[in-house]
Amino acid sequence: MMDWTDRHCRAFHRSLSARARLYTEMVTTGAVLHGPRERLLGFAAVEHPVAVQLGGSDPGELAQAARIAADLGYDEVNLNVGCPSDRVQEGRFGACLMREPALVGDCVAAMKAAVPVPVTVKCRIGVDDQDPEAALDALADAVVAAGVDGLIVHARKAWLQGLSPKENRDVPPLDYGRAARLKRRLPGLPIAVNGGLRDLDSARARLAEVDGVMVGRAAYTEPALLLGVDPDLFGVPAPAPDVFAAVAMFEPYIAACLARGERLHAVTRHMLGLFNGRPGARAFRRHLSTHGMRPEADLATLREAVALVSRAAPEARAA
Repeated sequence: MMDWTDRHCRAFHRSLSARARLYTEMVTTGAVLHGPRERLLGFAAVEHPVAVQLGGSDPGELAQAARIAADLGYDEVNLNVGCPSDRVQEGRFGACLMREPALVGDCVAAMKAAVPVPVTVKCRIGVDDQDPEAALDALADAVVAAGVDGLIVHARKAWLQGLSPKENRDVPPLDYGRAARLKRRLPGLPIAVNGGLRDLDSARARLAEVDGVMVGRAAYTEPALLLGVDPDLFGVPAPAPDVFAAVAMFEPYIAACLARGERLHAVTRHMLGLFNGRPGARAFRRHLSTHGMRPEADLATLREAVALVSRAAPEARAA
């Protein structure tokens, strides 16, 4: 979710679900230690509970970065062992670490010793020609021995040669059963599953086998589905009764961003899919994409876009 789940995206998603745990984009240890820390790691109090996702493979650097994140108030530190991009591989982190479970264990141990908040790992079921049974077991056993607080399993292999990061999200077949078998083998380890979850029905089906689900692109492209998270999965009311009320609730946050000199588009680009399925959704997207880019764009611009959307029930989406 690089360049997607920035602080504005997370604040917007929080207006749709109070209970879902939000995750940052992956931030490398080098960026945390030497980069513009406030820009990379700053977040609003409204985002809690929120986890930072780190990329790296040096235990000492990860411990330092985890300590910085915990001091800033993050509720969880997550180590990414699943990203397959070339840049990530060149830095010796992400999915290529599936081949080095002992090193991942050392990283988790160092992070656990450095911070009081939970430390989790996000991984694949294997890479390239690895046997997913052996690869995932080895990774899980190493991080459990190091004291990991949970594992998020993207239930696909990653092919580090021959597939792009986008293809790695779709081409390797999903194997939710592999995550379920890991949960049965390690019942004391909290396990969440990720990959291919497009709605709450598919998420609920996975929750019969594991402890949690992580939804990425579906939540970004169809954010309205998050309005169902609190009532359907947690049994509590959603923060807003509908998407229109959620936009109204989010306006003070946008106003504060505009007052700091930020452009409207920096925030509303994350809202473009909110009305998908409703008459007027395309006009909403077009208006925000065109007029929201202008330097003078403000809350009136957003309200004009929302006024183009019908308040009738959304159209049924094709399966």
